[in-house]
Amino acid sequence: MNACAPPFPSARVAGVDFTSRPTRRKPITVACGELEGGAVRLHTLERLPDEASFARWLATPGPWVAALDFPFGLPRELVVHLGWPTHWRPLIEHYRGLDRDEIRATFAAFCAARPAGAKFAHRACEASAGSSPSMKWVNPPVALMLHAGAPALLDAGVHLPGLHEGDPARVALEGYPGLLARELVGNRSYKADDKARQTPERLIARKDIVEALEQGRTRLALRLRLTHAQREALVDEAMGDLLDAVLCMMQAAWAARQPRWGQPAEIDPLEGWIASA
Repeated sequence: MNACAPPFPSARVAGVDFTSRPTRRKPITVACGELEGGAVRLHTLERLPDEASFARWLATPGPWVAALDFPFGLPRELVVHLGWPTHWRPLIEHYRGLDRDEIRATFAAFCAARPAGAKFAHRACEASAGSSPSMKWVNPPVALMLHAGAPALLDAGVHLPGLHEGDPARVALEGYPGLLARELVGNRSYKADDKARQTPERLIARKDIVEALEQGRTRLALRLRLTHAQREALVDEAMGDLLDAVLCMMQAAWAARQPRWGQPAEIDPLEGWIASA
């Protein structure tokens, strides 16, 4: 498949809420659905408790398009400063060879040498998406998510538009559920891992997000189709993992309808791009 051509007019789509250390209590969460014209029908919500089950899911035969909630690349400014490889695959191979303590120490030293207000280096896509810098190692530790996730994509042989050629029937895009959630509820918080912060206000925000998705009130111009049980599951889960996976699924569906997967004409082939940013 030509990565610059309009992708599948009708396709299986998926969204992945990722964690760098999946467990049964905090698994990787996957929403799988079908793009049907101007709507996306949610079929299944899956929990993947370990890296092996995630690898098996990535190997699912295509065609499918998935948006995954972790960064696929590092800022070019950071990579050049550290003298790391400046092509995506060699960079990811180098990055996977580091342990987590090395990553934390290296990035902390980089930030410590920079002035206040400009501690982190940023990718071009992060400003438009409003996402955390991909080199951030705490709150949220997205640099560690990249460390766990990007090598898994490379090993699975999936196609990463703008970054790495792979199986054209299995397309993986970087997603960010916060981008779509903010469009729907502004800066209202809709999830919390800490039970003490799982408030009625966050429950109402999740209801509002789901209602807006079902009505198609987003710039993605897609309606979400749910069963009653699915709607209840998305609203009731206070940690928001199921809802985040569905938000990513909607971003994947939008990208599947766009030329170049919705990416700008030119993106940095080291940094990548966030779907629908």
